[in-house]
Amino acid sequence: MLSGRRVIIAGAGPGLGSATAYLALINGASVVMIARSEERLRSLKAALSKYGKVEAIKGDLSTMSGAEDAVKRAYGILSGIDGVVTVLGGYTEAPLSELTEDSLFNMLRVNLAAHLFTVKAAAQLMNHGSIVMVTAIWGPYLNWPNHIAYIASKAALSRVAETLASELLGKGIRVNVVAPGGIRRDFRPERDWRSTRSIGDPSAPPEDIANIIIWLLSDQSEWVNGAVIPADGGFRLRYH
Repeated sequence: MLSGRRVIIAGAGPGLGSATAYLALINGASVVMIARSEERLRSLKAALSKYGKVEAIKGDLSTMSGAEDAVKRAYGILSGIDGVVTVLGGYTEAPLSELTEDSLFNMLRVNLAAHLFTVKAAAQLMNHGSIVMVTAIWGPYLNWPNHIAYIASKAALSRVAETLASELLGKGIRVNVVAPGGIRRDFRPERDWRSTRSIGDPSAPPEDIANIIIWLLSDQSEWVNGAVIPADGGFRLRYH
């Protein structure tokens, strides 16, 4: 599905980022993973190297300069960019009465700005391709009392999909957003993840979400652009 594609996974954590890198590799892509933890990257690269061409870069994507540096290095390794996935974010719990400047701006930095910095850096180097950003079901589709800063940042990311897609139409770059529910952090290569969940569960194995991302990176989704796709197995429907 991704044979010959060159893909950046920005935010290669132990759950969704790792699963996306794995599925990209077994679908034929060359992959560069970016994360803050050098130890995690080293371990993940060792685990995934047998599935294809994969490299790792330590980088901080929450600053403009950090994102530009990491993406340029990835571009050099891959000799081009066909796809970008931003699996970046953080979490904080607090009601409006306890909202602080630090908590709000930190959520906006990691859940919104880091994605935009990465996309900006990559789009300047791309002539075509697909960009997939990951938000959450909470914000664009569900409310969540006592999580005001988190909800604000996740909702904001979902709302920029159409604007980014419209700006990049002329370059042939598609932009879509995936909005998952809870994601488990139990990824392991080659397992039967489908046997570990039921439709509508509050959390899913990361491979379920990664599968959607791979589809959005591929030509099979070439007429999907500027969309926000709920990816929660129907969990949100329990609240409607």
